Amino acid sequence: MDRVKNENLKPYVDYIVEQAKALLAIDSPSGYGKDVSAYLLKELDRLGFRGWKTRKGSVMADLGGKAKEDAVLLEAHCDTLGAMVHEIKSNGHLKLTNIGGMQANNAETENVRIITKSGKIYEGTCQLTNPSVHVNGDYKTTPRTWDSVEVIVDEDINSREEAKALGIMAGDYVCFEPRTRVTESGYIKSRFLDDKLSSAILLGFAKYLKEENITPDRQIYLHFTIYEEVGHGGSAPVPEGVTEAWSVDMGCVGEGLTCTERQVSICAKDKGGPYNYDIVSKLVALAEENGIDYAVDIYPFYGSDVEATLKAGYDIRHALIGPGVFASHGYERSHKDGVLNTLRLIMAYML
Repeated sequence: MDRVKNENLKPYVDYIVEQAKALLAIDSPSGYGKDVSAYLLKELDRLGFRGWKTRKGSVMADLGGKAKEDAVLLEAHCDTLGAMVHEIKSNGHLKLTNIGGMQANNAETENVRIITKSGKIYEGTCQLTNPSVHVNGDYKTTPRTWDSVEVIVDEDINSREEAKALGIMAGDYVCFEPRTRVTESGYIKSRFLDDKLSSAILLGFAKYLKEENITPDRQIYLHFTIYEEVGHGGSAPVPEGVTEAWSVDMGCVGEGLTCTERQVSICAKDKGGPYNYDIVSKLVALAEENGIDYAVDIYPFYGSDVEATLKAGYDIRHALIGPGVFASHGYERSHKDGVLNTLRLIMAYML
C-alpha cells in the first residue's frame, strides 16, 4: 500500500496522456479495429508483454501474476462511436447510419474521414441538409436526425455516379475527428475519451508493473475490446482461471451524480443492475485508506463490457471503475487527476 500513497506516479500519468493522444488519433469506430489493434500489439511488445489478437479482432495481454487459478481480467474498449454510409444521394452527398450512440445533433459541423473498402480515404464534413442560415429559414427549428444531416465529400462531385467513381459505397466507415486537446491546467478534451483514456490507463498500469519489476499476487490479463459501443465487446474470450473481471471505462459526470473529472468513479449500479457488492465495498475502503479521490455513483443509462462478459455466461465477479468524463458521447472532458486516481485505485486493489 505504501507505494500507492507515496510513490511519484507523474511519469506514468504523462505516459498515459501521451498514449491516449496516440490512440485517439487512430480511427476505430466499432468493427473497424485493425489499426488500433495493431498499435496496441506493438506498444505491448515494446513494454515487454505478450499480446495477442482474438478472432473478433480485440487485443489481449498477459501481465503475469502468481495465482493463476484466481486471475483478474481488466477490460477497456478501443472502439468508438461513428457512422457508416447508408446511401449515396443523387447529388453525391452521403446519408449516414450511426454506429453505437452517435447523435446527429452533435455530429453536425464535424470534419470526417470516409474509409472506402479499397483503403482510399476521403475527407468531408457532416452538415445539415441546406446548412446555410442565410438560405434556410427553417435552420433553427429543423430537428437534427440522421435523415436531416449528411456528409458532403471534399471532392469535386455532384452526383451519385461521381461519388461511386471515387470508390465510395454503402457500408464505408465514416470517422469523426476527435479534436484532442490537453490544457495546461490538466484537462483532457476530446471525442472518444470513452474509452481510449481508460485503455491508456491500462497501458500505464502495464508499464508500471514492468518498470518497477512487480509480479502481482494474482494473474492479471488485459482485454482491449473493439465492439463495446454496440454491446458485445466483452462477450469473449475470458482466459482460463479468471474469477473476476472489471470494466475500466469512463465514469459518468452529470446531474444527480457526485463524480467530477478529477476523481475516479466507482459504479455501484447501471442499467444492467448492481455490480459486485464485495468488490465495490473493497474499492471504497481502499480509496479511503489510501487518500484516493473517488465517488460512488449509479449510472442510469449505461452498459459495460463486463456486463457483456456476464451475459455470455461466465461465472465471475464484476466491477466498473474509471476516470470521471463530462459530456459523454459528445465532446468529452476529463482531467489528469482523474487518470491518477484511477491508476492508484487499480494499484491499491491489484498490488
